[in-house]
Amino acid sequence: MKSPVHRCRDVEHSRGQDVITSSSASAMWFIRDACGIMCAVITWLLVFYAEFVVLFVMLLPSKNLTYSIVNGTLFNFLAFLALASHLRAMCTDPGAVPKGNATKEYIESLQLKPGQVVYKCPKCCSIKPDRAHHCSVCKRCIRKMDHHCPWVNNCVGENNQKYFVLFTMYIALISLHTLVMVIFHFLNCFEDDWTKCSSFSPPATVILLILLCFEGLLFLIFTSVMFGTQVHSICTDETGIERLKGETGKWGKVPCREAMQMAFGGPLSLSWCSPFSGLSCKKSPPEHISIPQGEIIDEDVIEIPLE
Repeated sequence: MKSPVHRCRDVEHSRGQDVITSSSASAMWFIRDACGIMCAVITWLLVFYAEFVVLFVMLLPSKNLTYSIVNGTLFNFLAFLALASHLRAMCTDPGAVPKGNATKEYIESLQLKPGQVVYKCPKCCSIKPDRAHHCSVCKRCIRKMDHHCPWVNNCVGENNQKYFVLFTMYIALISLHTLVMVIFHFLNCFEDDWTKCSSFSPPATVILLILLCFEGLLFLIFTSVMFGTQVHSICTDETGIERLKGETGKWGKVPCREAMQMAFGGPLSLSWCSPFSGLSCKKSPPEHISIPQGEIIDEDVIEIPLE
């Protein structure tokens, strides 16, 4: 039977079984979780379904060319930003702490003050930074972990919370836009001949629109709540998991404006709404990515000895 030290080292060396990443700071991050991958695929398929119904049932058969061009452009633009945000949220390292760095050599490199206490995660054998929590799906400790979201197949943490917020915002916007278009389409079809409102048969058109209406209403409510929850978490400088565990008030909270700038990567600008802009407004330096050498310590709570 292997010792805990060997098990932790084996997990780190075989982490490709769970996470696809590399030593590059800009490398793609991907969680190999069957449930998460399925949820992510379903998310994209639902967006493509909405795209199909909006274009081929409502806009292309419309007699008003201006109406079709304006709404088609707006819907596709929002859908593109939503999927781009989803991809960035899914493929961005949320702030994972390197596994197996709970070594004497690594702790000495931190140059901590005498009397300070650090904690080792017994699951991934890493030194946990402040406000980091272990995710059982990612199998890593995540800095400022809010929650693990299966719909983006990733944790929502320090490095990708912006993209998750944008994803929920854009999904809510296209859901609202879709519901408005469905209402207008129903009103126009009641006044006109149903056979002229769509290239599909009237029963098929009604079924497609009802399903789209149900999808839009469901995701509008869900993503609006998630968007509001995330913005509230950022402004109050406390994550969802910290509220659940009652850990609030154990750190010096920053003002809402500063917290928003840290989450979105700088002062208020259009880049806040872009899933293509990176995050640069970070107070803490990135963790060492290479695995520290040395034996992993046995204690879960380590106090720096007084000089």
